Amino acid sequence: MASSTPRASSAAAVLAVVVAALCGIHGAAAQLVEDYYDDTCPDAYDIVKQTLIEAHQSDTRIYASLIRLHFHDCFVQGCDGSILLDNMTGFQTEKEAVPNMGSARGFPVVDAVKAALEDACPGVVSCADILALAAEISVELSGGPKWGVLLGRLDGLTSSIAGANNLPAPFENLTVLERKFSDVGLKDLVDLVALSGAHTFGRVQCKNIADPPADRLYNFSGTNRPDPTLNSAYRAFLTQRCPQNGNSSVLNDLDPTTPDTFDKNYYTNLEVNRGILTSDQELKSSPLAQGRTAPIVDRFAQSQDAFFASFAQSMINMGNIAPVTDPSLGEVRCDCKMVNDDS
Repeated sequence: MASSTPRASSAAAVLAVVVAALCGIHGAAAQLVEDYYDDTCPDAYDIVKQTLIEAHQSDTRIYASLIRLHFHDCFVQGCDGSILLDNMTGFQTEKEAVPNMGSARGFPVVDAVKAALEDACPGVVSCADILALAAEISVELSGGPKWGVLLGRLDGLTSSIAGANNLPAPFENLTVLERKFSDVGLKDLVDLVALSGAHTFGRVQCKNIADPPADRLYNFSGTNRPDPTLNSAYRAFLTQRCPQNGNSSVLNDLDPTTPDTFDKNYYTNLEVNRGILTSDQELKSSPLAQGRTAPIVDRFAQSQDAFFASFAQSMINMGNIAPVTDPSLGEVRCDCKMVNDDS
């Protein structure tokens, strides 16, 4: 490659400054809308989709991982892209929280999406909106429903490890799950049951099945016995996958029937006590579920259309959790891993 001339180098430097200046510039706070980028970045959806398709060619888990990132982002400080921040300014970030450390994944793909968008429309599309778009596209490409993604979020300026450590956990009972969903504004039980249906694809580590405090296989709730709600044949299968004191990082299909397809089989599994996580089976088998979440599970198990319609609406509801739209409180990050340097 030929060396650049001083004039070319100067032009490139000026362009870099202009691009950096574009990041974070926004007008007044606004409501989220589907057509937010129609004028400023009309190809945004297609750019995200193409990047995800390419990523999926070498990583079949990526779609499930990306929707999990959006979920974990929205449940902490709202949908503000805070889960994407690295620990670069001295504060501990959400990436370092127990529910995310060693399990949250897909960050390089988000970076690749951001880079492609910056090439097409510098300083326009926020990282928080990238997560929302990636979640919808991931579900769609896996056979699930489509929905109109509401856009216009700015990226937050902080990250909360404490908030991330309080995310809904795989070992929690229905009472705790209801409270944590209600605390972020998702008070309708349909949201809890529908969003849990994202476990219809993806993988889970043995530590969330066979190790304390989750242990469903060997010492459930300190009884020295397995979880009585777990199907015996399924339990035998899982004990082979996750032997006591074995490798906690071994991966297991969240949905053993169609592990990479977005469908209603998560709920048909719950109907026969084949929910892999305590938090899953609680929706059907908890005494408190009767007359509350269990009928919703039954409805979704019977009708994929009903599940898809509710899931799409619940994702919109979740995407509306405390979005940052006030430019005095947020920005469009140039790099999703760090807040902009305004110096």
